Amino acid sequence: MTGPSPLSFSELATGDVPFALIARDGKTVEILTGDVVDVDLLADIPLTDASGIPREVLALVPFRQVRERGFVCHDDGAPLRCLVVAQHDAVPLADALAQLPSAPVPLGDAGFDIADEDYAAIVRTVIADEIGRGEGANFVIRRDFTASVDTDAVIAALTWFRALLEHEKGAYWTFAIVTPGHIAVGASPEAHVSAREGVVTMNPISGTFRHPAGGSTVATLTEFLESTKETEELFMVVDEELKMMSAVCSDGGRITGPHLKEMSRLTHTEYMLSGRSQLDPRDILRETMFAPTVTGSPMQNACTVITRHETTPRGYYSGVAALFTPSASVEGPSHDLDAPILIRTAYLVDGMLRVPVGATLVRHSDPYGEVAETHGKAAGVLGAIGAIARDTAAEAAAVADPAADPDKPVIPRAPLADDPEVAALLQSRNARLAAFWLNPQEAHPHGPLSGRSALVVDAEDRFTTMLAHQLRHLGLDVSIVPWSEVTDAQVLEAELVVSGPGPGDPRDPDSPRLRRMREVVALRRESGRPLLAVCLSHQILADSLGLDLAPLATPHQGLQHTIDVFGEPASIGFYNTFTARVPAGTTVVGVADVAADPASGDVYALRGPGFASVQGHLESILSRDGMVTLERLVRHAFA
Repeated sequence: MTGPSPLSFSELATGDVPFALIARDGKTVEILTGDVVDVDLLADIPLTDASGIPREVLALVPFRQVRERGFVCHDDGAPLRCLVVAQHDAVPLADALAQLPSAPVPLGDAGFDIADEDYAAIVRTVIADEIGRGEGANFVIRRDFTASVDTDAVIAALTWFRALLEHEKGAYWTFAIVTPGHIAVGASPEAHVSAREGVVTMNPISGTFRHPAGGSTVATLTEFLESTKETEELFMVVDEELKMMSAVCSDGGRITGPHLKEMSRLTHTEYMLSGRSQLDPRDILRETMFAPTVTGSPMQNACTVITRHETTPRGYYSGVAALFTPSASVEGPSHDLDAPILIRTAYLVDGMLRVPVGATLVRHSDPYGEVAETHGKAAGVLGAIGAIARDTAAEAAAVADPAADPDKPVIPRAPLADDPEVAALLQSRNARLAAFWLNPQEAHPHGPLSGRSALVVDAEDRFTTMLAHQLRHLGLDVSIVPWSEVTDAQVLEAELVVSGPGPGDPRDPDSPRLRRMREVVALRRESGRPLLAVCLSHQILADSLGLDLAPLATPHQGLQHTIDVFGEPASIGFYNTFTARVPAGTTVVGVADVAADPASGDVYALRGPGFASVQGHLESILSRDGMVTLERLVRHAFA
């Protein structure tokens, strides 16, 4: 951090120079200044100058960038905006607070663009028409708090940045990014993805506890940590981010945690995922667009669902602020990456303030509970910038020991995660998870099935990347091909075909994707060569064998269930809305052995000459017996 003296905050306030302020270590405020360049694609982010010398770049990546992955969205033309850093300085946090403006910024016509009742109605619709029809496990639908602002935009940005530094604790990044015609100021709790010297880290955060009046306590937090809805919500987003990790990391990704993320008004639960990758950080960012915590699962279909139920573009909400910094390492990628999610962020454009916020909708969401969640998530930013009254009692309780003498200096409150009861509750969650993903991921070139190969057909659910990673640990050489690109020749010639999972109703006659997956299963069965069918493809296989298909009374999205798989109990994770079904007690149908629920007849697995299938997701973190069961079924298919 050398060069000319850093610009003062009063000089920044003139608006003559694009800049970014970032607080991420609790001690300093970083000041980045430079030129702004808008580019079309992530690959165009200018990480080197004309001479090829690496340089630092801060990129604002809008949600519309998902089009690079072929996903749909409302396209507002928001630019992929790059601040090419010419100077990067740091000042002590206390000095920054002393210089930043603090006068309140008046707001006019403030309120949510979607009324509470209307948002609750959207929640009901998404649960019934999307989750209830097999379109996915969870979806994030946003609404926006809006207001008019007459204050000078740069002064407003500096004022709000100061307020967030003072009043919103626990943020991963607190930031202000000021570029021509656009301002973003926020306190993001969540690091989407980082890459440092070849180590990639993701930080899925989910589950939201709104602090009661007077602050959170062990007793009030315990109820939240014991909530099935909040726990399963976190597990689902971990599964979704492991799909991304398995795509970018050679070792798939390891889970550590869970941890608590305590903020001024909210507490979240989180895991950390880590793995190794030699990919260009821009490629890592592309493959991880965007966090399931702000979109849903599976990712591709979540974008479609968002487009159906959000009537306006997202802009930068749920995108990322990506800081690419030249790496100090002489080996590996040229740049490190630090990319928080753009949530809990206020945008100011043409005198209009917008604070987008969304809730994660799952099968057992309460519509009014999700309304309250949007209020809670917005409250930290809105309270800090003066849009709503600050909860000063909660802010004080978040940092001070409530048992301390009020007449003596404030005693910092110990983190609730340090309480033995809370720590035990957090750790108990891992008892439900697959040891495969909790342990170090080491390559197994000489696994029990080494020397064989498999073709995985992706039906628009990247669980296939996790499945491929597990197959590689069994020793197989694995390739993944999308349903829209796989050829008949590939299907017929592969040593093993794994027909993958995907969203939707397996009975749908009009979907090109489902038609092709039916063709893949039929071609492979007719060839007599080894086939493993998973989830959606299991249902397609069952249908081809003459079994009935039916919707479940309640979707099994993110459900862990212990089942009997041909004489052996297995704890497996399920993400299905439809099921194959046989009369209770049925164990054989034609050439196929059937493993089914003894009461309902719901089919969990099938096996026959050259084929096997499973309804659950053996690759999920919820499948404690996933690897053992996967090896059994693959061996049967080969046999």
